Amino acid sequence: MELKGVVLAGGLGTRLYPITKVVNKHLLPIWDKPMIYYPIQTLVNAGITEILIVLGGNTAGEFIKLLGDGKELGIRSLYYAYQRGEGGIADALLLAEGFVGDDRSVVILGDNVIEGNIIGPVERFKRQRSGARILLKEVPDPQRFGVIEIDEAGKPIRIIEKPQNPPSNLAVTGIYMYDARVFDMIKTLKPSERGELEITDVNNMYIHLGEMEYDFLEGWWMDAGTFESLLQTSTLVAKTGANKVKLEDRGLR
Repeated sequence: MELKGVVLAGGLGTRLYPITKVVNKHLLPIWDKPMIYYPIQTLVNAGITEILIVLGGNTAGEFIKLLGDGKELGIRSLYYAYQRGEGGIADALLLAEGFVGDDRSVVILGDNVIEGNIIGPVERFKRQRSGARILLKEVPDPQRFGVIEIDEAGKPIRIIEKPQNPPSNLAVTGIYMYDARVFDMIKTLKPSERGELEITDVNNMYIHLGEMEYDFLEGWWMDAGTFESLLQTSTLVAKTGANKVKLEDRGLR
């Protein structure tokens, strides 16, 4: 089964003002590479080489100058879409409907950088009959994230967005895997109090259907969307590297 990759790099990056008044945050450097390179490499490492990038802001054309047709990064086919304003993650994903079609997709936020890879979870997603799969990570400050509640049998119960009293310390990372039904689900959503279509609502729909699986992400994971996390991510990449792939992860010995 061939999967399609979607990198969500829209939004206005307001947490990084005033820099993002003149440049999209996903073009900012993480150590020695533009931020957008890292989520792309995460997909390519997992064998996903047909990719759509959802852009936003007033410097979207700079992505084409930087990435071109994507061949230098190992992309077989690269496409672009444009998100107006900040409608949320689910709103941005809906722009990929024509690109994904009836196929399955692996979606990653453009400011997410990981130490390891997602080869194992992607292969398990391919073997799922239907549904969705998310990646979880233990964090010291779950109040900042969407947090999953899991029952004693390990089944997901619900995901709560930025809870004051988190039911666990397991954050939902910005890496999601969906079957083609995700687009019909998004179309049923109503904007949240933030005025956005929330991806947490979509994930809870899959949980309600009993069709949400999960894996734990190995290695560190960073959301490089603030000045503090941007600096921390660059430091981690400089010290430990990112997107590491072991031979056994590729099925090689």
